[in-house]
Amino acid sequence: QVQLVESGGGLVQAGGSLRLSCAASGRTFIRYTMGWFRQVPGKEREFVGAISRSGSSTNYGDSVRGRFTISSDNAKNTVYLQMNSLKPEDSAVYYCAAAETAYITVGVTTSRAYRYWGQGTQVTVSS
Repeated sequence: QVQLVESGGGLVQAGGSLRLSCAASGRTFIRYTMGWFRQVPGKEREFVGAISRSGSSTNYGDSVRGRFTISSDNAKNTVYLQMNSLKPEDSAVYYCAAAETAYITVGVTTSRAYRYWGQGTQVTVSS
């Protein structure tokens, strides 16, 4: 059983910053590409970014590139999403996801490619 647990969401003013964490655990967990997605009611889950197994490669969605940064601490099986210059349109539930195979690279931006998901954490940016 693989578990992903997100934390760090909350309410922040526009222009502010937040850092989300995603801790992975489980006897069968093997660290491959991990991604962040977000979703607002009535819309499809949107790709935010992804980080490779080694942490040397990252990819970001167009709407967050230059403002968000993904990093990882493999010793802790934890991935982070640093969000700066937040905008009201960044408000969403943010999900951490983990790929099940090495074939899913950071360039894969579709949510259905990821096998494991966290429960999500709410981020609200006030104007």
